[in-house]
Amino acid sequence: MNGITRTLGFVKSSLRASSRTIHGNAELIENCNAVKNRNPRNLELLRIARKPSGYHLDRQVREYWHTLKITKAPRHVAAEIHHFENGPVITVSTKDWAIKKQLYRLSDTTAYINLGRVLAQRCLESGISMVSCHIEVTKGGKMEAFIKELENGGIELKEPTRYKKPNPWDQHRPEKPWDPTIE
Repeated sequence: MNGITRTLGFVKSSLRASSRTIHGNAELIENCNAVKNRNPRNLELLRIARKPSGYHLDRQVREYWHTLKITKAPRHVAAEIHHFENGPVITVSTKDWAIKKQLYRLSDTTAYINLGRVLAQRCLESGISMVSCHIEVTKGGKMEAFIKELENGGIELKEPTRYKKPNPWDQHRPEKPWDPTIE
């Protein structure tokens, strides 16, 4: 038997021995030295990340993690989801070739409807299901059709409030977002 087969036999036996020593998640946690979270949005999903509040005299509301911004031009429309730190995260425009080829006009009501559908799909694919929306909507307009398609696509247009740890003397104690509720 040469050295390579002896080494491979040793590796196989050590793998079998190590897999037999750990049986469940509890033992993995006990043996774990450090945990590194690689999801940058984890604190936002747990509702404990910082939201920028801005100044109380500002016109624009700045208390959001993600917000919806729409840019209208005479010939096309663009919609973006902005993160408060990183800028635009998801962008959809009627200038995009795949969307442009399906539309008759790039700024009519059907363009707004299809833009809402595509933006909702891309948001859900990237894991964003709640977005802050500060757009004023007129009844029966293009923006109302756009907003309605976003909601039909599964996007909630209001972000949850930030969880703040209650003090012992506080009367109201909010439910912890990481604890599952049993109904």
